[in-house]
Amino acid sequence: MKYSEFYSFFPCFIALLFSLSLAASAHNHHEHFLHCLSHHISNTSTISNIIYTPINPSYASILNSTIMNSQFAIPPFTPKPLVIITPFNASEVEATVICSKKYGLQIRTRSGGHDAAGLSYLSPVPYVILDLRNLRSVEVDVEDKTAWVQAGATLGEVYFRIFEKSSTLGFSAGFFYTIGVGGHFSGGGFGILLRKYGLAADNILDAHIVDAKGRFLDRKSMGEDLFWAIRGGGAASFGVVLAWKIRLVPVPPKLTTFSVVRDLEKPETKKLVHQWQYVANKFDEDMLFFVRIQTANSTSKGNTKPVLQAYFVAVFLGKVEKLLPLIQESFPKLGLVKEDCVEISWIQAIVLYTGFPLGTPPNVLLDRSKPQGRPRSFVEKSDFVQEPIQEDVLEKAWKRLYEEEVGIAALRLFPFGAKLSEIPESEIPFPHRAGNLYAIDYIVTWDDDGNATATKRHWDWIRSVHAYMTPYVSKNPRGAYLNFRDLDLGRNNDNGTTSYAQASTWGRCYFKNNFDRLVHVKTKVDPTNFFRNEQSIPSLPLRQKKGGGKESWRSQPSTLVWAIVDKLISNYF
Repeated sequence: MKYSEFYSFFPCFIALLFSLSLAASAHNHHEHFLHCLSHHISNTSTISNIIYTPINPSYASILNSTIMNSQFAIPPFTPKPLVIITPFNASEVEATVICSKKYGLQIRTRSGGHDAAGLSYLSPVPYVILDLRNLRSVEVDVEDKTAWVQAGATLGEVYFRIFEKSSTLGFSAGFFYTIGVGGHFSGGGFGILLRKYGLAADNILDAHIVDAKGRFLDRKSMGEDLFWAIRGGGAASFGVVLAWKIRLVPVPPKLTTFSVVRDLEKPETKKLVHQWQYVANKFDEDMLFFVRIQTANSTSKGNTKPVLQAYFVAVFLGKVEKLLPLIQESFPKLGLVKEDCVEISWIQAIVLYTGFPLGTPPNVLLDRSKPQGRPRSFVEKSDFVQEPIQEDVLEKAWKRLYEEEVGIAALRLFPFGAKLSEIPESEIPFPHRAGNLYAIDYIVTWDDDGNATATKRHWDWIRSVHAYMTPYVSKNPRGAYLNFRDLDLGRNNDNGTTSYAQASTWGRCYFKNNFDRLVHVKTKVDPTNFFRNEQSIPSLPLRQKKGGGKESWRSQPSTLVWAIVDKLISNYF
């Protein structure tokens, strides 16, 4: 073979060599991994109940059961784990960590499945899934106003179990009832009480975690640095959280809510959205007043064109008699009247804002199954706004919703201020506090049939809207919310060689200056970067030993592969 011929063939050859090497390695590691588990878990009957391999009849149903973002569940476009583990106790998690580390398999930990980027159940390299569905107990202590919540529980289960014990205690976390608490709490946790009590992560008192050495730790034994990092910094970078101890918060016997819909084609509605920016973050901490903008089918006869609508929605921790004067004084043009409002209990508000009709029994929150209907896919992005945006700029943004013809697109404007702005930026890794008027959530959902061209169109749409808003949102860095994971911000290398500078491009968007402390904690507790994904916190490179010695394995190419390449080259040349 001539040099030029080999040179042109070389990249293809390397790709083939890597793929064959990975396939063979994955098979061997899979067998060794299972043998290792059987060694570390003495009860063989338990093993058969927690391990699912691709030859197991239940493998596909377990894998897809909690994937809410259907674009990541359609074969053959998504990678599949070698093994799924569904542990019942900490020792089984410890064994999974020890054996995965020993045989070079990545771990992806899944508690729910809403994960916007699928990082809790997808990986480009051989991996196992730790599915925490069996770790879902919620133990409520009304007298102490705390609860221990296992990481596989859903928000719906947390809310309902609190309600069983008390109608005047709640928790500050997210809206949708099927979200798993493991990822939600560790990324921050927006919810309808955030202006009163902060994020979910602001109300974590203790945690149980299995670290990279396979050790079970609580707050005292893990130390304050690691405890700080997992509350808003993404716990999957540091270990496997098994349970959280949360602070329960008081809620009134009755609260008031309203949802007023206005046509955005009308000039007065455009002005209302613009004016909302100046008042929503200044309301009393008992008030959360947000806006959702989306298209809807016209109700006019013979008119099939979609219309833009603005939903002005509020939750007020008090009676209607106190709410009305607040709105009429600060936002009179909304024209709110008593008939627009309804007084309901805290648990009824949770049921309502999670998507069920008013009056639905609260036990619906215990349903862990997917919503019925065709598979749905979604993409989300986020922004933080620090100065009011001009009316014409907002109008151009929401008119782009017309461009999303097949899916359902929306912009949600979520006010900050009050308690959220009082907490220092460095209190936990989530830094987006004082100085932010509101957050924007961009979202598009669609019926997914696996059409790659259609999927690309939806992604292109949300990227174009996000790009358009660049001059009008936070800068240096442009902020983003970790729980709306955005891989367009940057990603780590699959082989774990990501540098500090490379990871900073996305890390500072989520964490600002807190990123440096997160890297310090990561390097301390997981120096070999075992717990990693496309946007995990990187470990700093291992230093060379005095008097020589090898660099970190993460900076070295595959010795076997390059030995084979060197041999081939020497044979030809």
